[in-house]
Amino acid sequence: MATYEYSARDEAGHVFNGVYDNINNTAALRRELIRIGYSLLRAKKKKIFNPKSIKVRPAEVMTFAFRFAGMCSSGLSIIQCLETLEKQTDSPSLKYVISDIKKSIEVGTSLTDAFEKYRDIFSDFFLGMIEAGESSGKLAESLEISARHLEKQADLKNRLKSAFTYPIIVLSSCLVAVTILVAFVVPVFTKIYRQLGVPLPGPTQILVVLSAILRNFWPVLIIVVFSMPFLIRYIQKNSYIKTKWDYFKFQMPLFDKLNRMVAVSNYIRTFSMLISTGVPMIKALQVSGLVANNEKISSISNDIQKSIQAGLSLAASFEHHNDIFPPLITQLTDSGEQAGQLSQMLNKGADFLDKDIDRMINSLMSKLEPILTMGMGIVIGLILIAVYLPMFDYMAHLK
Repeated sequence: MATYEYSARDEAGHVFNGVYDNINNTAALRRELIRIGYSLLRAKKKKIFNPKSIKVRPAEVMTFAFRFAGMCSSGLSIIQCLETLEKQTDSPSLKYVISDIKKSIEVGTSLTDAFEKYRDIFSDFFLGMIEAGESSGKLAESLEISARHLEKQADLKNRLKSAFTYPIIVLSSCLVAVTILVAFVVPVFTKIYRQLGVPLPGPTQILVVLSAILRNFWPVLIIVVFSMPFLIRYIQKNSYIKTKWDYFKFQMPLFDKLNRMVAVSNYIRTFSMLISTGVPMIKALQVSGLVANNEKISSISNDIQKSIQAGLSLAASFEHHNDIFPPLITQLTDSGEQAGQLSQMLNKGADFLDKDIDRMINSLMSKLEPILTMGMGIVIGLILIAVYLPMFDYMAHLK
């Protein structure tokens, strides 16, 4: 059974449009319309959105948050806002989500509960801000803060992606060059040396074995390459492996400090924005720990909650984890608590961290680029030396 959108003409000659559900095909639709006195002009099967295929990009969520905030601040009701947003969006997935949320609200569900079933799309932070805005009567302000937070996160991700574009290109080029040499150049020389009866030195023998593996088992290698995204997805869902990886990121050579600063900046900014809308400190720490998406930070956030419940200040709680939180954050937190401006001071701290992250990325890239270029040259050079070593030995033997 399917749903058809159609145009038909009645007995008076008037043309009208309609939708017919649960019909097998166009012929069956034509018979049904003739039975009630109409003649079918055009019919098209209506595409039904499959909820299982929902996929909403972070950029779409950010745009939705900005528009939702603007409409709420202008005095429109929640239903009116969602109806307008549903019409404005071009994404079928987001259109379905907005429509479903609107239907939930129309039957009396709270805004927070309506969004709850789509937590994976809108994140813990977004739902926490909606809950805070709904309970405090500052929904427009909370949505505006959420949108700015999502914008900051997207900006940071884009900076990291653009910074690592060159190293990825260099590594990919090196991999392609090595694959071509091993798969196509090495076999030609291997055949020549076999005909000449030249003994192969150790490096050349290793290269010949690698070439044979690549040429004989290339289907397996292709399967492995295409399986990598699924393996990465599995690792991300496996709590044990993810925990180990999150802890390792803070000890990773070259990138350990950068990883720590990115995680702390995200955590501090999330916490600051939550408490600025009236979310209780413990609740804000819980949500911030979830939004950080790092098991190490989540564990530290739990420790901080226990410290505060035991009577310690937030600054003192941060001080206990000075291997993660820079002294600047601890000092600004202390000043903010004493002056009653904790949110503003933490926002300044997150801004300082973001500037340090930019400087660190630029410094890291200036060191990595020559290292990668040199490494690529060395790898290709070693392969070529291994290829020509038997030729050098053969020429020396002739002399």
